Amino acid sequence: MPIIDNAIYRDGVRDAHPVTLDLTFEALRDHGGFAWIGMYRPTEEELRAVAVEFGLHRLAVEDALKGHQRPKLERFGDTLFVVLRSARYLDAPEEVEFGEVHLFIGPNFAVTIRHAESPDLGRVRKRLEKAPALLTLGPQSVLYAVLDEVVDEYLPVIRGLENDVDEIEDQLFDRDPSVLRRIYELAGETMAFQRATHPLIDMLRSLEAGFAKYNVDIELQRNLRDVLDHSLKVVERADSFRAVLENALTVQSTLVMQRQNEEMRNLSETSIRQGDQVKKISGWAAILFVPTLVAAIYGMNFRYMPELEWTFGYPLALLLMLGSAVSLYFVFKRRDWL
Repeated sequence: MPIIDNAIYRDGVRDAHPVTLDLTFEALRDHGGFAWIGMYRPTEEELRAVAVEFGLHRLAVEDALKGHQRPKLERFGDTLFVVLRSARYLDAPEEVEFGEVHLFIGPNFAVTIRHAESPDLGRVRKRLEKAPALLTLGPQSVLYAVLDEVVDEYLPVIRGLENDVDEIEDQLFDRDPSVLRRIYELAGETMAFQRATHPLIDMLRSLEAGFAKYNVDIELQRNLRDVLDHSLKVVERADSFRAVLENALTVQSTLVMQRQNEEMRNLSETSIRQGDQVKKISGWAAILFVPTLVAAIYGMNFRYMPELEWTFGYPLALLLMLGSAVSLYFVFKRRDWL
């Protein structure tokens, strides 16, 4: 249902609840007060009807129909067009969901257009209806109340992001392999949150600059300055999360490099150990080779061979084998092969 609530307020109280937009426009012209029309993803026909009645600028109407706008505040004559990005933290998937709300604030009307489930404008309306002194200030009180609700909904988001950042710090030093992906996801959410909150500062300061020019009630001025103070704190916390995540990314890169260096060092040590083993095996093979060669030659059983009939031939052969083996042993030992 595109039109969620539709009421006319006079002297700070809800005086009429027309069932159609035409009746709302008629009652407003006949009896005064101001209309607050709450819409949820309205059709082009419904929004055009409101635009024609209240003289809304066509560019603002096009933006309100399309959605997906950046937060901004624009003035078209005596009408303010405000775009706000709401946010809420979803505990189950541990992620931030963003919404969007548009406001047209004129001399005798407030039109709120919601494109997501948040903020809860029904709660805003009920809270404002319990404060008739504030409602007597007219449509500007609706602007304040919606701004206040949007900023208040940022606080649970701040707490949720803070918990996520704390978990990442634990994952980093536990060497959780999924931490890098989580850092990037959380960095994306934080940047989106910054894009939603940062423009609020300039918007609220722009409103503050026009307090005198547009005769904004002193109580409403105080309330809007309070929203500005809360917004500054939210922006400061969001910026700190961004800095922490950048540091976490640096730490993760450093830890990965350390692990790679450890693996390379282990591989080098293994290669060195294997090289030592190869040298030992090669040394002993060389030591055994000479005696084996001599024994093999004199074991060929040819009839005519040198020194076969010599009395000292056998002891000399043994001495040759032993001497060559001992000599090679000391050569390899001196070179740390054995």
